[in-house]
Amino acid sequence: MKASSGQRPAAALHSSRSIIAAKRMQSCTGHFLPGGGMDLKTIAIIDDDVYIGDMLCRVLEQEGYGTLRAYSGTEALLLLNQKRPDLILLDLMLPGLSGEELLPRLSGFPVIVVSAKAGIDDKVELLLGGAVDYVTKPFDIRELLARIKIHLRTPAGEMSGNRLSFDSISMDMDSHEVTAGETVVHLTKTEFAILKLLMQNAGQAITKSKILDLISADTPDCMESSLKVHVSNLRGKLREATGKDYIEAVWGIGFKLRT
Repeated sequence: MKASSGQRPAAALHSSRSIIAAKRMQSCTGHFLPGGGMDLKTIAIIDDDVYIGDMLCRVLEQEGYGTLRAYSGTEALLLLNQKRPDLILLDLMLPGLSGEELLPRLSGFPVIVVSAKAGIDDKVELLLGGAVDYVTKPFDIRELLARIKIHLRTPAGEMSGNRLSFDSISMDMDSHEVTAGETVVHLTKTEFAILKLLMQNAGQAITKSKILDLISADTPDCMESSLKVHVSNLRGKLREATGKDYIEAVWGIGFKLRT
């Protein structure tokens, strides 16, 4: 069906909106150069408040970080399909897809929630839901910078092609081969899925319910009652290969990968 002269075809309209969104999702000053330096850490700012976003961009770039911007949850998903920042600053009250709805889809990224919501229940729920930290607006920029530095120091799994690595552990996601040190570690399908999730979120405590939810597509037979057994077996195999306890049980929350 042809569009009337006063209308644009839906596909063209969608394409145009995507181009506009892509242009908006750049660094504030244009100083961000993808791959411009191995030591440059990039921070994505997902916030529809132009004043706060611009201020954060200026300060972060002055501190030597690369920056990326998204003004809504939908733009953020488009951004993360194109770029991989080292850390995300996430506002909650976003147009369209809210920050609470977006957070579960940010697995693999350290996320600091920056929000005016100050309730303890909000903070606890989001921290247990995957955020590494929570800063309440209005905030002191020095405190936020300190928290960013701390979380960027946290060792995280590195991705190279289809291979994931953390410390002496290496995982080939195509062949499903895992090596620890120089030893090939034979894992069950469930153990592999758990280790993959922990490596993608290294240094972050992941709740048991989130682990079960995120690995359910690969291992639908894993239940809460058996998760602890699978983690224990995985921990034992890694310990046998390396002599190190890589998996830490975080009381009342779940598990995390540590060096």
